[in-house]
Amino acid sequence: MGIEPENTLRSFVAAQQAGLDLIELDLHLSKDGALVVMHDAEVDRTTDGTGPIAEKTLEELRTLDAGRGERVPVFEEVLEAVQAPLQAEIKDVAAARALAEVMQRRDLVSRVEVSSFHDEAVAEIARLVPGVRTALIASRYGTDVVERAREAGAATVCLNIRRLTLEVVEHARKADLRVIGWVVNTQDHLRLVRALQLDGATTDYPEIKRTARFTA
Repeated sequence: MGIEPENTLRSFVAAQQAGLDLIELDLHLSKDGALVVMHDAEVDRTTDGTGPIAEKTLEELRTLDAGRGERVPVFEEVLEAVQAPLQAEIKDVAAARALAEVMQRRDLVSRVEVSSFHDEAVAEIARLVPGVRTALIASRYGTDVVERAREAGAATVCLNIRRLTLEVVEHARKADLRVIGWVVNTQDHLRLVRALQLDGATTDYPEIKRTARFTA
């Protein structure tokens, strides 16, 4: 998030206080199988540590500073810290299985939407958690992203706003898919969201909520 250290509890609380419709977070598995909230596969960019998350235990990750003294959170801490609906981005099938266990145990189907760049991860979470809402994310894509989403069982496509065209949007509409644009941090991109009549947009800046519906 643009005003607080990303993927930290304080960033999620700030997004909720801003009244955003949905809060997006990213999940990775630690070496000992914990669902860790962080965007990158490595800790280097957002903490004072180095190396892959997958090579560190949760205890080791807890010693890192994720910005302004914040520690690296786990998924269930976010569930307790905020009440807003969440969109959890998973990176692979293993994370899908770990998330499925938490969702089933805590009855989160109505609260948590699951997204991924990886078709197989979307399909796996849909198989394991009946009724879960899923979204396929894409950065470089054409109209084929619509067929990919349908095959994976996704109801939404989250698409890089810089590459989004009317053709892709119309193709998605014909397939009854919702379309979300990311990342919308400028007025030009906001105007495009409105012109294409998207279902929503993802932003790093909660204050833009004053002019449209956003997730953060």
